[in-house]
Amino acid sequence: MQRTIVLNGDYTFINTISWKKAVTLVIKEKVEVLKYADKVIFCADGSSIKLPLVMRLVKIVRMIYRNHIPYSKRNVMVRDGYKCVYCGTNEQLTIDHVIPLSKGGKTSFDNCVAACIKCNCTKNNKTPTEAKMFLKKQPYTPTISEFFIIKMKTSGVGKFLEEIGVY
Repeated sequence: MQRTIVLNGDYTFINTISWKKAVTLVIKEKVEVLKYADKVIFCADGSSIKLPLVMRLVKIVRMIYRNHIPYSKRNVMVRDGYKCVYCGTNEQLTIDHVIPLSKGGKTSFDNCVAACIKCNCTKNNKTPTEAKMFLKKQPYTPTISEFFIIKMKTSGVGKFLEEIGVY
């Protein structure tokens, strides 16, 4: 359902969270809501709460960055822009191993890509060359800064921050 963008106290992007967690943070007064969504939640007592779309933490949280982005299916999807690297569609996406596991491929950023079910089934247990399929985008391990830039673009935070005059 609704995801809420969380910014640090200095307006840097942190992450997106569920609307339930966002409402909890608003009630505890740990955030300042910068923009509300069009959706409203009605409570049992008859009151209503507008769902936050973008919010900023009241205090700056010191971010301890790792030296790399951890591999996950979701992070592969973010890296590939939620599009199939073979045909470009964004419907029914799965993860495809470029070099199949049965042929010695690994489950890592450098071997996994987002692929639609149709392309994944067509490729089957072959390499892209054997299946005569070609990658529009080569798999790679994103750096932390690349990954956050991609997440900011896909979530629309960059445009919003320009609108309110922060960047």
